[in-house]
Amino acid sequence: MKDLLVTKEVTKKFGEFTALNKVSINVPKHSIFGLLGPNGAGKTTLIRIINQITMPDRGEVYLDGNKLKPEDVHNIGYLPEERGLYKNMKVGEQAIYLAMLKGMSKKDAKANLKYWFEKFGIESWWSKKIQELSKGQAQKVQFIITVMHKPKLLIFDEVFSGLDPINANLIRDEILQLRENGTTIIFSTHRMESVEELCDHIALLNHSNKILEGNLNEIKREFKNNTFEVGLHVANKVALENEIKEKFDVSVASFRSLEDDLKLNIQLEKNDTSSELIQYLSSKAQVNHFVEIIPNASDIFIQAVKNNS
Repeated sequence: MKDLLVTKEVTKKFGEFTALNKVSINVPKHSIFGLLGPNGAGKTTLIRIINQITMPDRGEVYLDGNKLKPEDVHNIGYLPEERGLYKNMKVGEQAIYLAMLKGMSKKDAKANLKYWFEKFGIESWWSKKIQELSKGQAQKVQFIITVMHKPKLLIFDEVFSGLDPINANLIRDEILQLRENGTTIIFSTHRMESVEELCDHIALLNHSNKILEGNLNEIKREFKNNTFEVGLHVANKVALENEIKEKFDVSVASFRSLEDDLKLNIQLEKNDTSSELIQYLSSKAQVNHFVEIIPNASDIFIQAVKNNS
């Protein structure tokens, strides 16, 4: 898959502080790419460089195979964490103004806005001022303004902030549809459940350095450690637990169960198989629960940052 956005050894300093240290990422076309990291890791600085709000001290940024240039602002849509709508301006007039800044004609802007306002059921907001809207309502308006010029690349920074579950689902579905329609999306968030739902690829920054990058499923395979969560129905739990502990690396598991089971996490040696484990357990007890533990985005985030600290 060809990459839409590539950064090569991007470095940025503010005085003595290094915000980014030779950060290289590759964002595949038609993907949702999670840009992750703790507060202060360098995510916002990298996003600002991609948007040409600030320039790198060293390194290059390429969009669709070409070095990033000022007119590429028309090919990028950016929804920042700190929202930037003018509170005293009417919604419709502000949306048209911002669309024209992105290179759209007034006629095309009106047509696109009509489509999106009808789709979101917010036609009645056209003549309202932003200050009359709730935070979540203003967020929906800003989402529309970000996507309406159909850019190649969309960058969402904490896009779900301020949204209730219904509107968060609405925006999530639109993001997935945009990807299906061919848009490439960079998605920065601290909500790891959103990363699980949306992202194909991720990069993790920590202390100004990239410490992890790749396809999310492939990264999960790298981080899993052959551990299985099991629920066993047996008369003498203590005796069976002690026997299992003699053979395997075992810890107590915590999961919801309708039965009063012995709940354990069992880690196998590299060459042991799940079929051998379940065969052994079935000879000792009734197996009511047997699931391989696959690390989620939150587990990967925490482990990778700890390993890098």
